Amino acid sequence: MSRRRVAVIAAVTGAILLMALLFGRRGADAVAVELGRAESRDVFRSYVSASGELLAERYADVGSSVMGRIVELPVAEGQSVSSGDLLARVDPVQARSELEAAEAAIRALEADARSARELVDSARADLELAEALAREAVANRQRLQALFDQELIAASELDAARASAESRTAQVAASRAAVNRAESGAEAAQRRVAQARAQADRARDLVEKTAIVAPISGVVSRLQVREGEMVVIGIQNQPGTVLMTVSDLAELNAEVLVAEADVLRVEVGQEATVTLEALPERRFRGRVTEVGASALPQTGGGVAAREFRVEIRLEEPEPGLRPGLTCDAEILVGEERDVVVVPLQAVVLRGGSEGGPGGTGGSGGNEERGVFVVEDGIAQFTPVETGIIGGLDIEVRGIEVGTEIVIGPYQVLRDLEDGAAVAAR
Repeated sequence: MSRRRVAVIAAVTGAILLMALLFGRRGADAVAVELGRAESRDVFRSYVSASGELLAERYADVGSSVMGRIVELPVAEGQSVSSGDLLARVDPVQARSELEAAEAAIRALEADARSARELVDSARADLELAEALAREAVANRQRLQALFDQELIAASELDAARASAESRTAQVAASRAAVNRAESGAEAAQRRVAQARAQADRARDLVEKTAIVAPISGVVSRLQVREGEMVVIGIQNQPGTVLMTVSDLAELNAEVLVAEADVLRVEVGQEATVTLEALPERRFRGRVTEVGASALPQTGGGVAAREFRVEIRLEEPEPGLRPGLTCDAEILVGEERDVVVVPLQAVVLRGGSEGGPGGTGGSGGNEERGVFVVEDGIAQFTPVETGIIGGLDIEVRGIEVGTEIVIGPYQVLRDLEDGAAVAAR
């Protein structure tokens, strides 16, 4: 072997050893990460998922306005009823007794009112008599005054005439006061009659309400009492007995609870897909008809995420569906076409021009969203604009389809720095 060939072999071997040493050191310093690529989606949709139950669009919880025992219950759960049909009857004995007592009181008070009107007539007659006698006394006094002026009668006769006239005038005033008293008494008697009639109307209404009728046409979807049970009416904070629920099953809604983190993306009119636990193979199309304006009250003392009530109208419900069936809903809250998407956890927050690298928490004024693009084993932080979120992916703008990026693990992404060497796990 020539000396030149030996020198070439030695040089190549040295170069190989140097490269191995350099790449070995670089590999030892590289951060182990999970790599992926930005993908293209022709149609990218964002959904909000929620769970709840089916409810009828129109339903009525039927209670009782009368307290008592149920003596008649002609309906059964699942039975169809029409508006006005008898649903139950409460024992009417007590209500009828109150009605009869009220009607008897009306008759007695009407008799008192008639007597009061007769007293008014008598007082008015007395007043007319008193006025006539007063006029006669005044005329007699005037005649005697003329005779006295001609010195034809004694002064005593004139004084007697004057006293008689004054007495008759006073009697007129007393009779007029008696008329006023009689009229006031008659008016009070008439008011007592009106009060008794109002009480009778109330008692009659209670008698009628012992027959509980259907407020709407539909199906008895829930029956909570039996014949012979006692029912009570609601007072203050004590709710009354709910006998049954009548539901109009022609239109059904899915009432679901949406978390506060998603509710701002839900709007009336958005399309939704509803699946039932009872019919897992069927998917029902629907549309959002109502979004709760305030969060539902929290139960218990623990701190939990707030939830909002959202109603979805089923467009083609099956005849066999019933209120109370549990359901899951996916609400379509966004749709984009021809977009670039990356895994959701690949998008991180880092400090802007005035700040250094930071974690993913917080959103200060100098932080911006981006992904770590990998080129030649180096992770470079690249700012992106984000769009809608669909499942575990998110729409991004600012990188090309097929760009290799760091997609995990989350703990590594949280602390990964711009320009760090990375290697695939």
